[in-house]
Amino acid sequence: MRRRSLILAAVPAGLVTLAGCGDDDKSASSKASDSASPSASATSAAPPPKIVDGPLPAITAGTKFGEKPTVAKGTGDPSSQLAVKTVIAGNGTTVVENDFIQANYLGQIWSTAKVFDNSYDRGIPLVIQLAQGSIIDGWRYALTGKKVGSRVEFSVPPTWAYGKEGNSQAGIKGTDTLVFVVDLEATFNSKSSAKGTVVPQNDAKLPKVGTNTDGKAPSIDVPKTDAPTKLVSEYVLEGKGPVVKSSQSVLVQYKGVVWDGGKEFDSTYSRNQLASFSLSQVVKGWAQGLTGKKVGSRVLVVIPPKLGYGDNPPSGSGIKKDSTLVFSVDILAAM
Repeated sequence: MRRRSLILAAVPAGLVTLAGCGDDDKSASSKASDSASPSASATSAAPPPKIVDGPLPAITAGTKFGEKPTVAKGTGDPSSQLAVKTVIAGNGTTVVENDFIQANYLGQIWSTAKVFDNSYDRGIPLVIQLAQGSIIDGWRYALTGKKVGSRVEFSVPPTWAYGKEGNSQAGIKGTDTLVFVVDLEATFNSKSSAKGTVVPQNDAKLPKVGTNTDGKAPSIDVPKTDAPTKLVSEYVLEGKGPVVKSSQSVLVQYKGVVWDGGKEFDSTYSRNQLASFSLSQVVKGWAQGLTGKKVGSRVLVVIPPKLGYGDNPPSGSGIKKDSTLVFSVDILAAM
């Protein structure tokens, strides 16, 4: 099993899984992998740190954006505040607190240069919300305001990392200052949209989904015909990213309507909040419909009752028994 990232503070708050169809069950929210992860306090009583220029150890190899860096051992005493340096300045979108970011990173201990975690070796970047309770506070403060395409190095004292308890699983003591190098690949928020190539929707027996890419909810026009009895999964916008694997988690925008009448019952757009979840945590129609599709795509997914909720729809969802469900899903990232 792939190990979950060691920098996560807790399960991201406020995310919903489709299996709950709009409920607030946070226990089924996004996970970077299937295994447990050490976590910091979901909330921090510490005041914001001062952002200072250094000291920071040198990056001695892997100096290009996207390359696994080698970082020297810290010399002398680290700052008691948050030391932050933009090593490579990007020119992409500015990261805002509470955005989701996609990034590769390496973390090590200041005094020993022991690497306790890195995403480069796993070959899959981290996708996580830059929000209190989702990630250690040092990341929130260091990366907010940086631009996509940037490499940022920063040191995090215990106050804004794991506190006096440290993190025994990672070999981090309560007195350790941590050093990170982070390559910011992308940022996502509630206005994010798929940006793929438009694919013709020529089947009159299938719903038509809007192709707007302005971050607003696309239209879903359901035909007045019988619903298909088998799962439908078709590109509306075809992206250029890697294909989604059944073992992965995804970050998505989505809108769901029932086939009979086309009434909306769930939408990330109406909540102004992206959703992130493991494909092992959702109804079968979602897992099967998104597996094999490319990141960056908008996908029409039509789910027959046997692959959806059947005769046991979620209470209060507005979904009747044995309903066929229709979704527009923008796959923003996979992890």
